[in-house]
Amino acid sequence: MSKLSIAVVVSGSLVMGFAIAGGLLFGPLGGEAEPVITGSALLGFAAGWALLAGLSMRWTNQPQRWAAVPAVYMGLAGAGLLVFAPTGETLNALGWVWPLTLLALVLWMMLQIRRHLHSWTRAWLLYPLISIYAASALGGGYQTIRETMDRRLWEQSGSLVDVGGHRLYLSCSGNGGPTVILESGLGETSAYWDAIATAVSSDTKVCIYDRAGRGGSDPAPMSLDGTGVAKELHALLANANLSRPFILVGHSSGALYVRIFAELYPDEVVGVVLLDGQPAEVFTRLPNFPAFYRYFRRISAVLPSFARVGVARMIYHADFANLPTHVRDMQRASHSSVRSSRSLRDEFEALPTTLEQAGSTSGFGDKPLIVVTAGRDAQTGWVALQNELPRLSTNSQHRVLPNATHMSIIEGPDASDSIQAIRDVVKTAIVLFCKDPALIPAPPAPATPTSMLHFGHEWGLPRVVPAPGYPSSG
Repeated sequence: MSKLSIAVVVSGSLVMGFAIAGGLLFGPLGGEAEPVITGSALLGFAAGWALLAGLSMRWTNQPQRWAAVPAVYMGLAGAGLLVFAPTGETLNALGWVWPLTLLALVLWMMLQIRRHLHSWTRAWLLYPLISIYAASALGGGYQTIRETMDRRLWEQSGSLVDVGGHRLYLSCSGNGGPTVILESGLGETSAYWDAIATAVSSDTKVCIYDRAGRGGSDPAPMSLDGTGVAKELHALLANANLSRPFILVGHSSGALYVRIFAELYPDEVVGVVLLDGQPAEVFTRLPNFPAFYRYFRRISAVLPSFARVGVARMIYHADFANLPTHVRDMQRASHSSVRSSRSLRDEFEALPTTLEQAGSTSGFGDKPLIVVTAGRDAQTGWVALQNELPRLSTNSQHRVLPNATHMSIIEGPDASDSIQAIRDVVKTAIVLFCKDPALIPAPPAPATPTSMLHFGHEWGLPRVVPAPGYPSSG
């Protein structure tokens, strides 16, 4: 009987293993939770090693019986993840164990390969692959240690408030009222509000928080849609004994949670600011959004698995360098964490439901609303939808910043426009809804005319004509 080349068997088996793993991850199981994604990948890799063991014993002169060991190891691990579907906390605990066992397996495999495989595939295929396994083990161990240490960053800068079985991170500064609540966009943490929160705290009390699983907050027991997020925020504000009423500020997808909160608890909200807020009609009115959602849903599902072996920490280790030290460290820690990657995936999965819930709200009535729109690099159809958001209130303004980007209005040079919008809503809400003179803050510093659009003319305040290059959208 003719024999096959061992090089063909080795390379074919490994390619088949990767093909099976990739087919599962980006095929029928694409977008699933971390245990399914990691478990499926491990089963695919196990199949590759099993093929190497079986085919080499049957069809070559160099049987690689040792390959059955990694096949069994990865097969059992993958099946265990699929069958038991461990929680994030359980996977975190296993993070103290699996890197050591994988590293031991890697060392053993290196010895077996050196003894039993005599082919160019040893140096060009198997050694590089084994090196990736070793790097994953070392990265996983380092990630587990660092993620445990990083929790102290939030403990030093705010408080953790119980909302019914898990805790949410909350940090407030300033005095007076109404209290401003800043709601982050999808995948973001409270840390990116630092410049805005610091400025607004000179006028009134302002609070930032992290949604479940993000930043310094504990994960929620289950994935939350928009209503779930709004109810958790309400529990957070109540359990933290924050004085009502509130002014809600939502950036990007945070605008959806703001709309839902205001619908559920209308008596607690006296003003709203939407900073390039995501409209509820993006699936039907933005031509590129459905394809983007399908693509990113699958990508977001693999991020927790990569974060668990330290890939995200490697990517973000030098990012956010232009931020203040404590904000930089919190941003790096959060974006590098497995919790945030899992939270991003869960939040993105729930986005269609959240959009539907926000779209069914009735609006803000006559409460003051300012919509700030960033016009630069906007998606096709985005500005047109932004033009409709002021209709959510009969007492609204729309300020268009054609040279601002989606993020520059939060962390960049255009944050001053966002700060002014919040100050204007605070001032107007006090006049219209708050009868207690003690709530009235000291007047803010005069605004730069070039940053003002439609300044208060709907509210009976002086109108400032837009500077050249800053057209009003009506």
